[in-house]
Amino acid sequence: MADTRQATGLTAEQWDDKFFTEYLQENAFKAVMGTNENSIIQMKEDFTKGKGDQMTIALVNRLTQDAITGTNMLEGNEEDMASRSFAFNVNKRRNAVRIAEMSEYRSAINLRDAARATLKDWAMEDVRDRIITELGSINGTAYASASETLKDTWITDNSDRVLFGDALGNTSAGDHSASLGNITSGMTLSPATLSLAKRMALATRSGDHAGKPKVRPIRIAGQNRRYFKVYVGPRAMRDLRSSTAIQQAQREVSLEKENNRLFQGGDLIWDGMVICEIDDITNIDTNIEPWYLCGAQAISYGVGKRYKSRTKTFDYGDKYGVAMECIDGIHKIRFGTGTGDTDDTVDHGVVTGYAYAAADA
Repeated sequence: MADTRQATGLTAEQWDDKFFTEYLQENAFKAVMGTNENSIIQMKEDFTKGKGDQMTIALVNRLTQDAITGTNMLEGNEEDMASRSFAFNVNKRRNAVRIAEMSEYRSAINLRDAARATLKDWAMEDVRDRIITELGSINGTAYASASETLKDTWITDNSDRVLFGDALGNTSAGDHSASLGNITSGMTLSPATLSLAKRMALATRSGDHAGKPKVRPIRIAGQNRRYFKVYVGPRAMRDLRSSTAIQQAQREVSLEKENNRLFQGGDLIWDGMVICEIDDITNIDTNIEPWYLCGAQAISYGVGKRYKSRTKTFDYGDKYGVAMECIDGIHKIRFGTGTGDTDDTVDHGVVTGYAYAAADA
C-alpha cells in the first residue's frame, strides 16, 4: 500500500526557483536585465563559485577598422577586438523571519509561504538598493563613503562621462566638490541637459580620452531603434516634467514606443532616451541630485547561488523560522584604459549627471 503524501503543490526546490523568478520579474530594474552584452544590467550565473569568489565579464569594443576591399589581403590585416575584462566579487547574502505561535503543524512549504511576501520584498529592495548604490559609486566605493581624493581622481579619469549642471564648463578639473559648487539654482534637469549627456555618451574619444569606447545604447529586438535608459530621482523628475518640450514630446509618443520593454508606466521618452523615476535616488546634499544615463553593460549582476530557503524550529517547536540566502555580487562595470587589462579603470556604460533639485516648498 502506498503512503499518503501531503499535496503541497511544490517541492522546496521548486518553491525556491519560483521565488527567484518572481523577485526578479517584480524588480524595478527588470526591464534592463539580461544575459548578453546588449543589456544595461548584464547577469551571469555561475554555480561553481563559492563565498568571496570572483566572476568575470568580458568587455568587447566595437570594430572601427575600414573594410578590406577587392583583392587586398585580409590575412594579416585582422582588427584587434581590444577586449577587456571586468572581475568582481560575489558573496553570501541572507535574511530570515521568525513566525511565532504556530498552534498546529505546518508543512515546510506552508512555512515558506507564510514568510514569502516579507522575504521577497526584502530581496527586491536589497537588489534595487545595491544597483542604485553602484550607479553612484566612485571607483567601487559607495559615494557616501568615498573620500574627496577618490572623487577627484574619479572625475579626472571620467571627465568625458560626468556632467555637472547643464554644461561641460561646470567641471573644475580634478576637483569634485568645486564642480558641485558650480551648479546653480537654474541648472535643473532639462531636455537640453539630457541631450548633452547623450552626445557625451556617443562622442568619439580624443585627446586624453583616445581609445576609450563610447557608451553604447541598447538595441530593441524588432525595432530599428536604439535607446539609453536614464534613472532620475523624484525631484529631478519633477523639474523635468515641468518642461513644455517634455510635455509636448509625451503627447507624440507612439504606442509602439510605449510597448517596448524599456518603457514602463510613468516613464518619459526624449531624444532616444527612456527616463525612469527611481524613488530611492536621493540628493547628495541639500539641493543636488544625481542622475544616470545608462547604456549597455553598465552594471554586472553575478549569481553564484540562487536564493535558497531554509527552515528551523525554536522554543521546542513553538516558533518557526524561515531564511533566504544567496551568493551574488552587483557592481558598476569599469574597464581598463592602460597597458594592462585592468589598468586605469573608468566607468563603462554610465554617464553620471548632477542637477540642481530643490526641496519641495
